[in-house]
Amino acid sequence: MSRTARPLVTALSTLALAAAGLIVTTGTAHAQSCSQSYLPLPDPTCQPGALNPDVTQSTINSTICVSGWTSTVRPPSSYTTALKKKQIVEYGYTDTSTSDYEEDHFVPLELGGAPRSEQNLWPEPHYGNETSADKDVVENKLKKAVCAGTVNLTDAQDAIMTDWTTALAKLGIS
Repeated sequence: MSRTARPLVTALSTLALAAAGLIVTTGTAHAQSCSQSYLPLPDPTCQPGALNPDVTQSTINSTICVSGWTSTVRPPSSYTTALKKKQIVEYGYTDTSTSDYEEDHFVPLELGGAPRSEQNLWPEPHYGNETSADKDVVENKLKKAVCAGTVNLTDAQDAIMTDWTTALAKLGIS
């Protein structure tokens, strides 16, 4: 094969695999592996949620209930943007614009979610019936209730991991 034909064949092969929902990394193709059928929740086999072991009920007053604490554990955007790009492909989203997604912590940092775990980070759409902005409201209300002592941290974490869209109602928060 000529020197100019090889890059063309490689480029066309990569394009065909991408159109089929596959990604090419170091010479191998990987199938899309996460389902969109759970939206507005992440696929539980891909992102079941993960917890930060430093955040417990006994440490909330020195961790999540301290103003600005989440900024001390939040991963840099260079990490989350690269992960978002990878996971957009894994979810098979046809819209691949990174600006249309928030690389969201399924269990939010303000409730003791693991900061860098791929089991806790996923590309949450900004569009749909229940959006990333809606989830942010739930997260803030749950953190406020936990820090006020009206909801136990573990109960808040369980409620958000079960279904963030019903977490407030499940815990009696309005």
